[in-house]
Amino acid sequence: MAVVIELGFCHYLNRNDMTEPTLHYIDCPDTRAGHKMAYWQWGNPQAGHVVLCVHGLSRQGRDFDVLAQALCAAKPGDVRVICPDVAGRGKSDWLEDPMGYQIPVYAVDMLALINCLAPATLDWVGTSMGGLIGIGVCGQQGLSADHKLPGMGTPVRRLVLNDVGPVIEWTALQRIGTYLGMPVRFESVEQACDMLSTISATFGPHTPAQWLALSRPMVKPADDGKGYVLHYDPSIAVPFRSVRSEDAAASEATLWHLYDAIRSRTLLTRGAQSDLLSSTTALAMTQRGPRARLVEFDGVGHAPTFVPDDQVKVVTDFLISEP
Repeated sequence: MAVVIELGFCHYLNRNDMTEPTLHYIDCPDTRAGHKMAYWQWGNPQAGHVVLCVHGLSRQGRDFDVLAQALCAAKPGDVRVICPDVAGRGKSDWLEDPMGYQIPVYAVDMLALINCLAPATLDWVGTSMGGLIGIGVCGQQGLSADHKLPGMGTPVRRLVLNDVGPVIEWTALQRIGTYLGMPVRFESVEQACDMLSTISATFGPHTPAQWLALSRPMVKPADDGKGYVLHYDPSIAVPFRSVRSEDAAASEATLWHLYDAIRSRTLLTRGAQSDLLSSTTALAMTQRGPRARLVEFDGVGHAPTFVPDDQVKVVTDFLISEP
């Protein structure tokens, strides 16, 4: 039986089944009435080492189930893996103002979460949008004298940027825009899986069981009880569709400035066939700023899922095994 406990701004939904994550909530400010952000916690809730895993644009925190389990197995009892549902996704509240669905708001939410968790050691894994949020947070840390931000006493020790960098290829944004926020309804979770595995084919080869595990948290029962709909607020597409090619180009200088300020040890993972992170940008990221170590996965586009064993091992070794 679930029990809800409140502690300050953190609201916990605890379960005795440690093979599954526990669902938690944190109160976050915004320009309206505020919102609750959900996050999934794996591992020892008292562990000082926290790995924060932040998902991509239309995804949610359960994307990291396989990686979280591997990290907890690699460091049993000594790590907490925290996987938030970014505002407007998964179990988190939808924002009243659609223009709030942008990186600065997400970064503030993550800082509030980190402050609540109070880790002794903090690592960050960010896929696509989650990596951009990580660049913003870690870059601002690097620009401060003590590498800390107000309300965030622990700097990010190690940063994993998954198929994202300061330069976002415009053709990839156009591709994502063809399906983001579009109204769809499914008769079953299996039907949703068929569609999601098709539009996510760039994730690379996965077994049917893996696709189903990745797809199940992506849908929820429709409000009218007829079938299933996608988990996220369709309005996340509003600010996304307002971006023009010249806007994207103008943001590159800011993102490079933040990237160059990062002091965290950095791993850059890339799908070798990615259309969002070019090989040219990835190479540049190994030569400036934190000089990221680059690992590419063949047969994968945007973005690696950290489900296949070889991908999981690369990230786990970087966060747990290496000195």
